[in-house]
Amino acid sequence: MANSQYTARKSVADIVAGGEGSHTLPKSLGAFSITAIGVGAIIGAGIFVLTGTAAAQYAGPGIMMSFILAGFACAFVGLCYAELAALIPVSGSSYTYTYATLGELAAWIIGWDLVLEYAMGAATVAVGWSGYLGSLLSQFGINLPAHLMHSPGSVTLKDGSTITALFNLPAALIIMALTVLLIRGTKESASLNNVMVAIKLIVVVAFIGFGIAYVNQDNWTPFIPANTGEFGHFGWSGVLRGSSVVFFAFIGFDAVSTAAQEAKNPQRDMPIGILGSLIICTALYVAVAAVLTGLVPYTKLNVPDPIALGVDVIGKPWLSLLIKFGALAGLTTVILVLLYGQSRIFYTIANDGLLPKFFSQLHPKHGTPHKSQIFIGTICAIVAGLVPIHILGEMVSIGTLFAFILVCGAVIYLRKSEKETYRPFRVPGVPIIPVLGIIFCLVLMSALPGDTWLRLIVWLAIGLAIYFGYGQHHSVQRQRQLAKGAKR
Repeated sequence: MANSQYTARKSVADIVAGGEGSHTLPKSLGAFSITAIGVGAIIGAGIFVLTGTAAAQYAGPGIMMSFILAGFACAFVGLCYAELAALIPVSGSSYTYTYATLGELAAWIIGWDLVLEYAMGAATVAVGWSGYLGSLLSQFGINLPAHLMHSPGSVTLKDGSTITALFNLPAALIIMALTVLLIRGTKESASLNNVMVAIKLIVVVAFIGFGIAYVNQDNWTPFIPANTGEFGHFGWSGVLRGSSVVFFAFIGFDAVSTAAQEAKNPQRDMPIGILGSLIICTALYVAVAAVLTGLVPYTKLNVPDPIALGVDVIGKPWLSLLIKFGALAGLTTVILVLLYGQSRIFYTIANDGLLPKFFSQLHPKHGTPHKSQIFIGTICAIVAGLVPIHILGEMVSIGTLFAFILVCGAVIYLRKSEKETYRPFRVPGVPIIPVLGIIFCLVLMSALPGDTWLRLIVWLAIGLAIYFGYGQHHSVQRQRQLAKGAKR
């Protein structure tokens, strides 16, 4: 009995029924809002922060190829997400899908891994948000205390001076502010998200439209700089490494899947939201990368605000100001969506008994998992204030890719185990498409450094300790198994 518990699956019918019980999240999201949630999550750190870093350190102008490679990988995985989100329209993302395929223990592992993807992702983007805020305020003559703008340690400022930083206060404050907004309700948060998504799309299109006329094609030569001899730095291996580094910016369609239980018509809205946001954002990523590397030599792009640097070449101060405002809006929506997604995943895990009920309690007025949201917001704020962005970013990337692999596997498994179940959206070419998704993700994971793999192993070990210490003893699935055994 004990061993079977770890591999015991929840049927699709049981998962859907559980998600449609009496204590459900309100259905308030349409296809447009769901697509906007995806665009809100995808367009942010990838364009406004990581594009320059990846070009300067890894791929050069070949960063365009890095985004295309990441987009291909996401296309295969996104199709799998679309089928699963429409088939199993409940909160929980890949945690829920894994429970339906590999069983409870594997579901817990992936649920714990998703903390890297969502909570740590929110902290990562908040650090980038802090950098753009400081840059924007400086244009108005307002200089925030430098020791409260960076994670603890020695920091070299743009003027060459060195200071000892204490805490990244703006990063922590934006997380807490958005946490309060999310507690007030999904509909209100989605409305703000829609407005901010519109703003940053206008900004991105403006950068492409104005910048293309100032592109110096000589900056694209060599398109892929020669390999320096160190894996991951230029050459085709650099393109691959660049793709793996920026990949975490593509988790938007994963965040969309967490909204399935709150979709008005999940069978129609979820595939539209997932695939629509992915197509829009991949095209914009490649266009921005092309313009940026055409405006500024890639060797000069290793800065926290590369788009603003590119605008300076255009020589329009008003556009520079607009870009920084747009970057703040873009990064804000990413943090909002990631904090939202993390609370919904904890909500689902707690309903399965693997986390305390504290995480699934809904606010009596707003209908949101408020206690969970406060807990997550507090932890993320502390992490954003204390941990450097490069460590956070790599952890998010490997956690995301690991989750995507299991999602692709879930499609293959459920096509066999749930043959007769109606699928509003079906992945074409199964098992070829899911297998390609798995292969792409494994290739990108292989490009990440060894210390990132070590952090993933340590993180998963902590998760297993929590499961065996608490989760398995409070599992709703286990209690059902014991009840069935007693009746026999």
